[in-house]
Amino acid sequence: MSDKQNKKTLRLILGDQLNHKHSWYDHPNEKVVYFMAEMRQETDYVVHHIQKVVAFFESMHNFAQWLEQRGHKVVYYKLTDALNKQNLVDNLQYLIKEHNIEKFEYQLPDEYRLDKQLHAFCENLDIHHEAFDTEHFLTSREDLSDFYKGKKEMVMEYFYRDMRKKYDILMANQKDPEGGNWNFDKSNRNKWKGEHEIPHERGFRKDVSETVKRIKESGVKTLGNISAENFNWPTSREDSLSVLNYFCKNLLVHFGDYQDAMHTEQVYLFHSRLSFAMNAKLLHPKEVIDSVIGYWRDHKDIIDISQVEGFVRQILGWREYMRGIYWKEMPSYSNKNKLENKNNLPDFYWTGNTKMNCLHHAIKQSLDHAYAHHIQRLMVTGNFALLTQCHPDEVDQWYLGIYIDAIEWVEITNTRGMSQFADGGIVATKPYVSSGSYINKMSNYCKDCHYKVSKKTEEDACPFNSLYWNFLDDKKDHFKNNHRMNMMMSLLEKKSAANLSALKERAAKIIENPDNF
Repeated sequence: MSDKQNKKTLRLILGDQLNHKHSWYDHPNEKVVYFMAEMRQETDYVVHHIQKVVAFFESMHNFAQWLEQRGHKVVYYKLTDALNKQNLVDNLQYLIKEHNIEKFEYQLPDEYRLDKQLHAFCENLDIHHEAFDTEHFLTSREDLSDFYKGKKEMVMEYFYRDMRKKYDILMANQKDPEGGNWNFDKSNRNKWKGEHEIPHERGFRKDVSETVKRIKESGVKTLGNISAENFNWPTSREDSLSVLNYFCKNLLVHFGDYQDAMHTEQVYLFHSRLSFAMNAKLLHPKEVIDSVIGYWRDHKDIIDISQVEGFVRQILGWREYMRGIYWKEMPSYSNKNKLENKNNLPDFYWTGNTKMNCLHHAIKQSLDHAYAHHIQRLMVTGNFALLTQCHPDEVDQWYLGIYIDAIEWVEITNTRGMSQFADGGIVATKPYVSSGSYINKMSNYCKDCHYKVSKKTEEDACPFNSLYWNFLDDKKDHFKNNHRMNMMMSLLEKKSAANLSALKERAAKIIENPDNF
């Protein structure tokens, strides 16, 4: 046994580092102690959805048990344990002393705040320490920066194509994409009208009452709803693989068609529900991609490549791209507010109590399930927050807290960048804003709404309509050199002074008191 293996070692596993395939776990070693903890440090830095906290605690505990079953030594602190000091550094200092630890090891965190905390901790250690890769992502922290070095814009599409080539995913040969196109996005924009039956999501219905009780008795402040005997998210590798297989067999066939659709009676539509499992590292992105492509190859007679490419793009493209942006731009990225928005997020984001049907459904769904898909986040809740010019700090906090898959590396780039354009165009080449017409095109939300999507300035006019033009007018100086905004700015200029004045007057009332709408 080498000197390295002989040192009594403490290995830290964070709550989103539940990678069963990591090389750390290949061989049990009596000299190695693994440490995991449910801590107030992690429950309290933002107000999280109760289902999110439960999902992480359940997954962590399951992972700790898996390690123990394979002969590894594990110290696991529950939230209520007397020895738990509720802070990562304090817990580590105690364990190093208590167990006579000679070396400290950890996997590189995916959040800047934890990376900074652990780096500072190690600088003050008087024992050996070493950081390891999580062995999860398909790129390193620096790969994206290297890829775009010297380029004026960081358009995701080129990065995505390079990743396809690099990993030989959906490639006809070394240069050409399978199916003749790199991107089938134009086939992924259908409105679901009930023409294809949506199978019920893969269910678990597990009893998590003890975990809920522990969280509530500890006084952790949370948001959202949970039924302690009716929790339906995967919290083990077995669960996660089951959801993946269920997606392939039951939902992939129409995933691409309706990945942007929204409906009042459907929470998940044809979406996979794999994001939490992946972000906690219960599933590896490559095994997810390989499983989906493998299933498609065996069922090409019924599944079109457009369904598969749309899914692969989200994981191989957006997921890796957003992580790369995060590590390239942090920590300054968290303070960007290019459009100088300052308003508060409306109170109804925490209740769903609004007469605007699209926002009511998207928010109520988020509160009930800790879930909304990318278009609900981008073009409903995010769209309204941007059009009402809310401060990106407030928008960040809400998104980071409410969604089960929200970890800062993926949340802040999607929110502050893609959704709020607060980064001034690092992620998105234009702001993703729209009037009510886009929501009407992609959903049935407008059908029974109190407001009329066809009206612009009347009392019963869809608020998105006036807010949209008001936003373009208020922020026109920011967009004068953005060629992708030329058409919309041209249309704005063609509006009569009276028409624009009426739109801005209506918008001002909404922005002044959005909770009345």
